[in-house]
Amino acid sequence: MDGAEAAERYLALELAGTIRHDGDGGVADDLGDPQGLTAWVRSRAGLFDGVVDTRSFTADEQAMTTVVSLREAVRALFARAVSPAPPSSADAHRLISVDDAVERINTAARHVPTSPQLAWPTEAPPSLQTVVPHTPPGPLEALSAALARSAIDFLTGPRYEQLCACTAPRCVRYFLKGHARQEFCKPSCSNRARAARHYQRHRSPSSP
Repeated sequence: MDGAEAAERYLALELAGTIRHDGDGGVADDLGDPQGLTAWVRSRAGLFDGVVDTRSFTADEQAMTTVVSLREAVRALFARAVSPAPPSSADAHRLISVDDAVERINTAARHVPTSPQLAWPTEAPPSLQTVVPHTPPGPLEALSAALARSAIDFLTGPRYEQLCACTAPRCVRYFLKGHARQEFCKPSCSNRARAARHYQRHRSPSSP
């Protein structure tokens, strides 16, 4: 992966995307076991900017718990970010509070020697706070801090207002709009939504 390609990818967005439509009407979790988390981290070396030794990383249950907890926080904040539009259907009924999500992100970010802190005012966009000194992290702390930092950077960065939840049937992804009228994360979702609308228009009035 070269620098230009990496610059167009966002670690926090990819973490949120580890919950996805499984192609069979359900939801798949790419981080459903330690092997899945190991593969996910190792395949994203370029996004960790060398702060995590992805080649030697091997997940265990503690790492699973830590990263899934951060993912829950990221998706909760993404859901609030797209409001008043609806959140991903995977999140609609099980969102943690903004306060809890921000606390998880900031606690993880504090594992590195200097770290940003996220502020989420009630009537204003999220913002970046001052750095906080801390002790050097271990491998899991470095991983969780990198994920937290990516969330803070994204939520306080220029692409924040382009975040959107895909509205296609069964899709649970968040994505960045390429233009103002974009509704779907990829062409297959657009096609599926168009097929669903066609079905509803031509459905027999007597159908249950």
